[in-house]
Parts: sequence; structure tokens; C-alpha cells
Amino acid sequence: MSDPRAPQGEDDYSATVLGSHWISGPPQGPEPDLESGPEQGPEQGTVQLPAQLPAQLPAQTKRFDVPGGAEPDRVEGSVLRFGPGVTAALPLPFPLHPEPAPLRRKGEWRRYTLAALVLLGVLVYLGWQHYGPALEVRDVTVATDPKGPACDATADVVATVRTNGRAGVLTYRWLRSDGTRSAQLTERVPSGQREARLHLLWTFQGAGTYPAKAELQLVSPTRRTAAAEFTYRCRP
Repeated sequence: MSDPRAPQGEDDYSATVLGSHWISGPPQGPEPDLESGPEQGPEQGTVQLPAQLPAQLPAQTKRFDVPGGAEPDRVEGSVLRFGPGVTAALPLPFPLHPEPAPLRRKGEWRRYTLAALVLLGVLVYLGWQHYGPALEVRDVTVATDPKGPACDATADVVATVRTNGRAGVLTYRWLRSDGTRSAQLTERVPSGQREARLHLLWTFQGAGTYPAKAELQLVSPTRRTAAAEFTYRCRP
């Protein structure tokens, strides 16, 4: 059909339809008068009904209140999203991998090594003192002043016992030329001491001359004997 209102001589008619999501509805035009009835052209007997476009509802726009200073976390097309974004992952209550042990400083190792060596030396020394070789006697000598004591004086006879330096006990007795002897005596020798001195005090009284002899009998740790001679002289 042809529109009588269309320009004569032009049979082609085109309509351009615009569509966009930014337009809320089609353009408003004059509404056709349906009550007046169909419109007849002056020359044709055909009845032309006006084309009626389907009614379109206007698009509704929703509005959200955005806090001031908020920035979108992502822009995707024309949609804007506001908010704090994806929260960070919370740390695990325990580590997945054990932390490496801290390296010790070289000074600490040296200090511990020195202390260990000192302790080891003390233990070795104490063990050697307790479980080492026993006391041994190397030599025994007896000496006194060969001139002898003065009148009514005391002679000091000294026995010298040389050892190996080990701790121990010396057991001995004195014998005198007048036929007397002492009781069995003991002398404790500490560790590290390599010499022990044993004294005999012999007292003389009266006038005269008396040749004297003092002998040491060592009983333990080994048996040894040693003697010294002197003369007592006293003139009235």
C-alpha cells in the first residue's frame, strides 16, 4: 500500500529504528486518532490503517547512595562496583614450613670448646690422682751435724725420703744405738710433693763422750733403711 501523504513519485519508504540502552523509550510522536475511523484517500478506495507500534515501558533507573571518597575497585564495561574489595587472606595459625634454626656465632663455639677442654683436663687429673700409680719411694737418706750436740743439748736427726710425687702414706720407725726404738709412725705425703722430711730429736745429758747412731726403718710403701752417726762430747 502507498501512503497518500508520501511524496508522489517515490515508492520507496524506509524507517530508521534507533536502539540504545541509554534511551529510556521510543521518541514520543502524535498519537493516531482511532475514533475518527479509517482515513480514505481521495482517489483510492482502499482503507489504510495507521501502523501502531508496540508499547514499550520506560526503563527504570535504580540509584544507589555511594559514600563520599569511595573509589571503584574494578571497572567492567559500564558497570561500576564500590566497596572495600577482596579481603586479604588471614595468616595460618601455624607455619607450613619450620623456620631454620639460627646459626651460632663462631665465638660461642670457641667458648664452649675451651670450657669443655678445661673440664676434661680437670677430670683427667683427678682420675690420674685417684687411679694412677701409687706412691713410690725413690731414695732415703739420714743426716745430722757430725760434731754432735753441745753439753746437755738435743741432736736433730733428719731423714729425707724422695718419692715419685704421688699421694700416699709413709710408715716408719726410728732405732737408736742406746737400744731404744720409737713407735710406728706415719707421714702423709700430698700429691705433687716429691720429698718428705722425718725428724728424730735425741737429747743428751751429762759429761763424757758417746758415739751415737740413729737409723730409720721405712716399713711402707716399701722397706728401706738409712742411718747417720755422730759423737756426743761434753767435758766438765
